[in-house]
Amino acid sequence: MRVETRGRVGRPKKAGSGSAHQVRPALGKRCPVHVVLRVHGDVRDLRKRHMYRALREATLTVARRELNFAEHGAFRIVHVSIQRTHVHLLVEADHKMALSRGMQSFQISAAKHINREYSAKARLPRRRRGAVFPDRFHQEIITSPRQTRHALAYVLNNWRKHREDRSADPRWNVDPFSTGVLFDGWKPHAEDALMWRWRDTYDPLVVYRPRSWLLREGWRRHGLLAFGEVPGPRT
Repeated sequence: MRVETRGRVGRPKKAGSGSAHQVRPALGKRCPVHVVLRVHGDVRDLRKRHMYRALREATLTVARRELNFAEHGAFRIVHVSIQRTHVHLLVEADHKMALSRGMQSFQISAAKHINREYSAKARLPRRRRGAVFPDRFHQEIITSPRQTRHALAYVLNNWRKHREDRSADPRWNVDPFSTGVLFDGWKPHAEDALMWRWRDTYDPLVVYRPRSWLLREGWRRHGLLAFGEVPGPRT
């Protein structure tokens, strides 16, 4: 007997393979989005210089895309935090499709550069071609100033949550594997015209300045961020 099915038909999802393929909620340009991307276990540690270099190239690719494909809906990466097994991003997108296309662009570019850097570092005879991001990205749409501040603290100080700061150079008050050096909301530098000068050998990640009111001004209603602020559980 032939059975008629409705909706999209695809490969069955393996148990334990990540988030279920649920329909993404609607998105307006006034609401930033906190995105989490987890990498394949084979890739191991993203907090290495060659992996940083690969992910920086991906942020550059997305920045160029914003200039070239804005007619399809703007997508901007505003902040990034690279942890050992996952990447946090705070992004702005005009709508749901712009978010999907922007994240696809980032993941494709990041996977290409990560596979290249991984293969070179491991001296593999052939370039790694396996999946880098095996699951769909997790998203949290941000709708209020308080939620925005929580997201900023969670992303930019995530290295303290994972205790990466304990083995870092003590001269770094912010995570060098993040866009913390580009953030102008640190409380200790609230009155400074210039927050700090980073080393000449350090290339920051390529991101846009925020355009949404929540990421630009709204979050400040609940206080600037401290260097030592350790993020609590996510809501």
